[in-house]
This record gives sequence, C-alpha cells and structure tokens, in this order.
Amino acid sequence: MLNEYAYCPRLCWMEWVEGEFADSADTVEGTFQHRRVDKEGGTLPEPEGEAGGEADGAAPVEDPVVSQARAVLLSAPALGLIAKIDLVEEQGGVAVPVDVKRGAAPDIPEGAYEPERVQVCAQGLILRENGFACDHGELYFAKSRRRVRVELNETLVARTRELLDAMRAMAASGVKPPPLDGSVKCPRCSLVGLCLPDETNTLVTGETPVEEDRVRRLVPARDDALPLYVQKHGAVVGKHGDQISVKMRGEVVQESRLFETSQVCVFGGAQVSTQALQECLSRGIPVLFFSTGGWFYGMTQGLGHKNVLLRQAQYAGAVDFTTCLQVARDLVNVKILNCRTMLRRNNPEAPDTALRALKNYADQAAGAESLESLLGIEGMAAKTYFACFNGMLKPGKALGKTPEGPGFTFQFEQRNRRPPRDPVNAMLSLAYALFAKDWTVTLASVGFDPYLGFYHQPRYGRPALALDMMEPFRPLIPDSTVIWAVNNGVVTPDDFLRRGQAVALKDDARRKFILAYEKRMDDLVTHPVFNYRISYRRVLEVQARLLARTLTGEIPRLPAFLTR
Repeated sequence: MLNEYAYCPRLCWMEWVEGEFADSADTVEGTFQHRRVDKEGGTLPEPEGEAGGEADGAAPVEDPVVSQARAVLLSAPALGLIAKIDLVEEQGGVAVPVDVKRGAAPDIPEGAYEPERVQVCAQGLILRENGFACDHGELYFAKSRRRVRVELNETLVARTRELLDAMRAMAASGVKPPPLDGSVKCPRCSLVGLCLPDETNTLVTGETPVEEDRVRRLVPARDDALPLYVQKHGAVVGKHGDQISVKMRGEVVQESRLFETSQVCVFGGAQVSTQALQECLSRGIPVLFFSTGGWFYGMTQGLGHKNVLLRQAQYAGAVDFTTCLQVARDLVNVKILNCRTMLRRNNPEAPDTALRALKNYADQAAGAESLESLLGIEGMAAKTYFACFNGMLKPGKALGKTPEGPGFTFQFEQRNRRPPRDPVNAMLSLAYALFAKDWTVTLASVGFDPYLGFYHQPRYGRPALALDMMEPFRPLIPDSTVIWAVNNGVVTPDDFLRRGQAVALKDDARRKFILAYEKRMDDLVTHPVFNYRISYRRVLEVQARLLARTLTGEIPRLPAFLTR
C-alpha cells in the first residue's frame, strides 16, 4: 500500500481501509507481465550479516554465486512492513530487490517516479531487517525491457519512512483523504469510477449544475458486463472453462463468458451447479433467485464488501431522525417531479390540475416534518400520477383472443398488485421486481446493507434501502419500460394469462419484456448534475456512491437526479 499512498492517499485509503479494488487495462496487463515472477521459485540463502545490518559495511566476495528467488514473502516487524518481492537477487550476502513494472521507464532524471522508488526502497529496508546487506534496488520496466537502479540513499530512506508514518496516521484518523483536484493521475487510476474525484470535488464546492466539460467522464459510459437471465424450467447453469453454460436436457443452449457477466438471474425451476456457484462467488458475480412469476427471493454472493466504515455510517444515519427525514424528503420530492415530467412528455392530454397537484405534492414533500406525513404525500401523488397513466399508452390495441386471456387489453385504471389483476399491472410488478434486484446488487457492491433504509423502515426480508433508492427512478426506468413495451408492440394482449385473480406474462413474453427492461437500463442519459452521458445502469452506481459520500460527510447532500 505504500506505493498507492505515494501515488494518491485516497487510493491507498480505498484499497487498504475500505477494501475496494477494480481492474483496468493497466492492472490486467500488469498481472500478465507478473505471471513469471508471481510463481514462487528459487531459494533465498540465509543472510551472512546480523539482522538490521547496513549495506555499507558489506565486504565483497570473490566470484560469488548469484542466487535468485521469485515471489519472496518477507516481513519486517520493527518497520511494520510486509512485502511480496517479485525477485530477489543475492550475491555474497548482498541482496537486491527487483520490482517488475508493466510500462516503459520514464525519461526523468531519477529514472522512475516516486511511488516506484519508494516501493523498492521499502523492499530494501525489509531485506535489511532480515539480515541482508542492501544498498540499492532495481525496477524492471517490461515495455522498455531494461532495469533502472534505485540507490537506497539517506534521502530516499527518510522519505520512505515519512510516507510510512503518514500512511499509518491517515488510517488511524478514520478520515478519508479528499480526491485529487483535476489531476492527470486520475484517468489512469483503476479506482477512478469508484472514487469519483471530479464529481466529489464539484459537490463539495456546491457548484451544481456544472458547466459542460467541468466534470470529466473518467469511466466508460456503459458497462461491458451484463446480466444473464435463465427462465426455462429444468435449465441447468454450469461452468465450462471461463464460461457459464446453460443446458436443457443435457444440451448447451446458451453460453456467456464470465468476465462479461455481471449477475446471474435464475427464475422458477432453473438450477445452478455447485461449480458455477463457486466460480461466481470467487469472481464477485451475484446469483439472484426469482419465482416463476418474477418475485425477487434474494441472492447468493461472496463474503460481502469489506467497507465496514460505510455500514457504520449507514447504521448511524438510519437511527438518526434528521438524517432519515432529509434523505426521504429528497428522494420523494425528486420522484414526484420525475412523475410529473413523465406525464408532460408522454400524455398530451394530462390535465393541468394533475400537473399542478404533482408540483404541489413535490413542494409538500420537500418540507414534510415526519416520515408518516411523507408517506401520505407520496400516496396522494401516486394516486394522481396513476390516474393519468393510461394516457401515456397508445389507444386502440387489439383485444386478447387466446383462451388463457380472453378480452385482455392494455386499458389501465388503477395500480393493483399482490397479485396484479391486469396486463399493465403485471408488467409494472415485474419491472419493479427487476429494478429492486438491480438496486440491491448495486448497493451491496458499494458496501451498503441493502436491508436498512431511511424512508422505508426495516421489515423482515425487505431490501429497504434498495426501495428507497428506487423512488426517483420508478417513473424513469420501470414505468418507462412498460410504456415503451406497450406502445411499440413488444408485448400484446395475447402474451398474458390468468390464473384465478392473478394475471402474468407467458414465458416468451417475459423474455421479451426483460430484454426491453435491459435495453432501458443500457440507454444513455445526460446526468443532470455533471452534464456527461452515461447509461442508467451506471447512474445507479454513481448515485449509490454519492449516497455513501453523503453519509460519511464528504458531501453535504445527495444530488437529485431530475430528468429534463
């Protein structure tokens, strides 16, 4: 971690204290370049000098044999350091640590940047404490194919000890270092999408909305990894090499590369093999389970996020009335305003009285004095919104003619659920279940406890925080998916069936609807605060991380995601 601290104290904090890590092209290439030195090999001989001896007193040996040892794990209790050294070359009691770097040697007088020089110096100090003489280290740059000698002089040793003391003090303080401001280091950092340096600095200053290009988009607009849905009864999810395979009656019907899979969603009677489950757990890929109709049961994941400090802040905020009320106000206020915008966009005949009422409810939500009154305001706003919802659906759709669903239409009258009793409500319920799943996964990946919310109070088995964070996005993603699916003929009235009072989608229709939902999640949208374009899927992670910044005190308030 000393290298990371010298590069950026915030990077060190995130990896060391919070347990964050993310791969980038640089880290993947670095792992490839380390493939040889990461394999233990060779033997490091016993040191000839006393422990802690300095290299200056080492006497050269005539024609000594050079010993090499790879992936050498050594500790130095007095220094409080431990390191896995890529390569140690020992010659006559004098040891030289060699650290392998993926890139090219920089053209600077020192031969290497400070983080790399400090890292190899720390390795040299560890070797000294273990009884070896060490007067220099070396950095091997794979792209340049050459070594750079780093002298362990008094200046570098003093700087290394200074950074080591500062790093310990940072961790002990419990205060996360601020992000770098406009630094050229940020774009190549693998944690830039987790750190959000420009976004955090902007919100700290209160400059919102920001001018175009003020906040750099330092992460891809879309994720490469996508969810895998398995719906067929009797399907078996297995592992084949670096791929997830889905089999029906022993035949492979679908394959997905593991590194391109963000989650595995299993419906009804589909099964997951132990081997596939273990591989998903080891890679941090959650496996989520649904009923045949789409009810979200829960998920299987690995050991969970290591960021205990964030959960402490979440628990403290959840028992603080002021924090709960402020977060809840903001979420409900934005939800109502987004509902109003949806009606203005998609319902040309939306009554002015309804639009004025929603604006009034949003203002009331912003000033609500209790969670109970906020629930009442939200309920009245939802009633007004859904009373106009049918106007966003294209009229004139044909009646269903199948025996399972005679007379089905997409006429929407009011919201009903558990069970949904008409096609539109069936799609809304499925969309909300999928969206709750995505928020649960996102919050858990950031380090939150998805089951403890601020607006939705704890209830057994309910992901309250996921339901909280869903609120502003309900009209923008689940509702919008339903409207798009109906108006574009993705589903028809014949795609539904009735069992008792319940109405549900048929298997093929559910697959088409899930595709529509995932398409919506992949749509690019301009962030209303930061003015860059990212997918809705990426927006969820950004908002979750900004909520974390709010609870830990880095930024004063969660920015509102108001659609334009």
